[in-house]
Amino acid sequence: MALDPASRARFNLERASILLLDETSVGMSILVQIVTGLGAKQLHRCATVEQAQEAAGAHQLDLAIVDSLSPSGGGYDFVKWLRQNAQEPNCFAPVLVTTAHTPAKDVNKARDCGGHIMVKKPIAPVVMLERIIWVSKNGRPFLYSDEYVGPDRRFRDDGPPGEVGRRREDKAAAQAPASAEEESKEA
Repeated sequence: MALDPASRARFNLERASILLLDETSVGMSILVQIVTGLGAKQLHRCATVEQAQEAAGAHQLDLAIVDSLSPSGGGYDFVKWLRQNAQEPNCFAPVLVTTAHTPAKDVNKARDCGGHIMVKKPIAPVVMLERIIWVSKNGRPFLYSDEYVGPDRRFRDDGPPGEVGRRREDKAAAQAPASAEEESKEA
């Protein structure tokens, strides 16, 4: 999904309203530099989950970049709150979850709380731009259940397993040759 360095495509986040949640001043500074370098002007900087919830209640968001706030995991809690409790359209805003550690359990946690994608620190501006473009172009349908609200957690559409087509058609096709073989044996 890498951007072609020779591409003349231009991306500008000038009109985007972006929520940034990072409890460290260094982390916030890096996020601000990256998104302002991409043209963003409407930034809602939050150091705590409570500030982020207030900002989500007061402003319409186009994107949220949320640190996982390890070790407390408060960033995951905010994303879950955003999906389940925020008003429309903020509950559908794309969410990038950032973290310095990406063991499988944390990646699963980011996916299961409703984040679109996880971005590993240190963050390169081109990687952030690629992820923003990805979530904006490849929107996934939202799912609603008792346990989960958020974008569809499946990334690939590999089709049915084993290159099998529709079930009814496959069952009929599988039974037809078997029936023909049985008839020829009986004759």
